Amino acid sequence: MQTVKSFIISRQLVWQAYLRVKANKGSAGIDQVTLTDFEKDLKGNLYKIWNRMSSGSYMPPPVKLVEIPKSDGKTRPLGIPTVGDRIAQMVVVLLLEPDIEPHFHQSSYGYRPGRSAHQAVAAAKEQCRAHRWVIDLDVSKFFDTIDHELLMKALERHSQTDWIRLYITRWLRSPYELADGSRIERTQGVPQGSVIGPLLANLFLHYAFDQWMKITHPAVTFERYADDIVCHCPSQWEAELVLSSIEKRLNACKLSLNQEKTRIVYCKDSNRKARWSVIQFDFLGFTFCPRHVKSQKGEFFTGFAPAISRKALARISETIRSWNVSQWIGWSLSLEDISKKINPVIRGWINYYGKFYPSILRIHLRHVDLALAKWAHTKFKRLRRHKRRSTYWLGAIAEKNRSYLHTGNGAINLQQRKDPLLVD
Repeated sequence: MQTVKSFIISRQLVWQAYLRVKANKGSAGIDQVTLTDFEKDLKGNLYKIWNRMSSGSYMPPPVKLVEIPKSDGKTRPLGIPTVGDRIAQMVVVLLLEPDIEPHFHQSSYGYRPGRSAHQAVAAAKEQCRAHRWVIDLDVSKFFDTIDHELLMKALERHSQTDWIRLYITRWLRSPYELADGSRIERTQGVPQGSVIGPLLANLFLHYAFDQWMKITHPAVTFERYADDIVCHCPSQWEAELVLSSIEKRLNACKLSLNQEKTRIVYCKDSNRKARWSVIQFDFLGFTFCPRHVKSQKGEFFTGFAPAISRKALARISETIRSWNVSQWIGWSLSLEDISKKINPVIRGWINYYGKFYPSILRIHLRHVDLALAKWAHTKFKRLRRHKRRSTYWLGAIAEKNRSYLHTGNGAINLQQRKDPLLVD
């Protein structure tokens, strides 16, 4: 006798969701089951997810709550669902995203297929050239304060599928579980770290901000990456008017602005001489401020341009210090061992922060060169009497062998060249 399911969900869809979750990796939830553990009985575990979701009996487990330290000394709550729950959420995302995505605003860049933070920063850079004033918005605790009732109203505009709305409601209400086993009930907010959270957050702000701006302030351009938003205005007067209007709109949607971090910024450059106390803002890890830039004709002038922010530089310095050069020496690591350890990290910095005004990042990456030089000076006898020679030696290898190990000067590839100095 064939079992009749309440909801039609294909097993192939569950399989596709599993493949997406596997590609994204991630840690275990409250059940301590890792992806490797889950795959030990992959067929059985995927069947359970499909069977329970299809019958309407799937109940998401509590979300593991982890507090992530922030640069200001505070913490950011991160919710980690179980592996099975991430797969269940991905099933809904795969069905819901194609219907919602085409409706999103062209100035929305966060967590969207084919969109990136670099595109948002590049768009902001162009708009700062065109407009003198920027509204730097900071929504206070956005993910934690999303109103569930308003979110579900937005969802109903795009999905009439009963089981999708049923499970999203259950995910929104699923409690946090702390390390000591205690639980925190949730009546608002979407967990950061959940699979479906970014899509729901974008949907909420699409109606709370994007569409409202399109109707109420059609001449005001903006870039939004999740809850990071900057708006552009031609005058101070208009910027103040628009900011007041935005604040009222967000309050109506049960959100609020962080008054300490929200501000109006003047995009000062060689042609803009007005006096204003705030002439810089941060957006997606980059600081926009007046900088000396070179034109296509080779002439230097002051432009308003993005470069890696001080906060990002501080995080990079902290990471470099955590590598602890003295341990490299004590563990008798080779240069190849070091390259495997630090190269993916450095490449990530260069690929992201080197996109705009890379000279500041290159200067900062000299700390990596100095760390490597210190290691070489201590490790190799021929370099111990001449500290500068350590730096020259690393620079020569980097210049001649541009490949995998990135430093401030270039790259080192030991697979192509066996330098005699590598033998102690």
